[in-house]
Amino acid sequence: MKPIIAIDGPAGAGKSTVSRRLAQELGLRYVDTGAMYRVVGVLADEQGIDFGDAPALAALIERLDLRFEEGPGGGVQVIANGRDVSQAIRTAAAGQLASKVSVVPAVRERLVALQRAMSADGGVVMEGRDIGTVVLPHATVKIYLIASPGERARRRSDELSARGETADLAQVTREIEERDRRDQSRAHSPLRPAADAVLIDTSNQPIEAVVARVRALTIGAGKA
Repeated sequence: MKPIIAIDGPAGAGKSTVSRRLAQELGLRYVDTGAMYRVVGVLADEQGIDFGDAPALAALIERLDLRFEEGPGGGVQVIANGRDVSQAIRTAAAGQLASKVSVVPAVRERLVALQRAMSADGGVVMEGRDIGTVVLPHATVKIYLIASPGERARRRSDELSARGETADLAQVTREIEERDRRDQSRAHSPLRPAADAVLIDTSNQPIEAVVARVRALTIGAGKA
């Protein structure tokens, strides 16, 4: 069976960049589970669904046709119900919406089932916050990325600025800290490293070095 690589960690630790590059280098499918929660949050907000209305959120997911496609320049496009939401889900506001819907058990249960289906045949790099602990506890390799709060806030601020959004570093730092508290304290699938995950601090490492280490771990497991 092809490898299943689970990459977890808090916002701004480098999960998306590392996961995308690793998937490209190893010829594996890339699945961004955080994007899935962002999609649900954005659609629920657009449709005026109360985030406390679990049945309505569950129904939204049941109707959801979600696809990850290769976009121009090798990027990833997120298509929800035939609409390209790649930009809409990458705002700071979308991140907060994702964090709010992610604490709803009905949302997590349905998205976890979808994520497991996506990895059923292996050959996937899946990133998120509970991949190694809940979604894919049998993953070939489990990685948990961390970085200092200041570095994570700087990265997020740079991302927002690059997209033309106003980015106040102090505000971004507060939002990251708030999301960390929410993700780590939720009763269902809290953010934490799996017992057998390899912890990698990306604070002062170039992305290439992190990708090389995860690739070596995968090869060492005899799965690449």
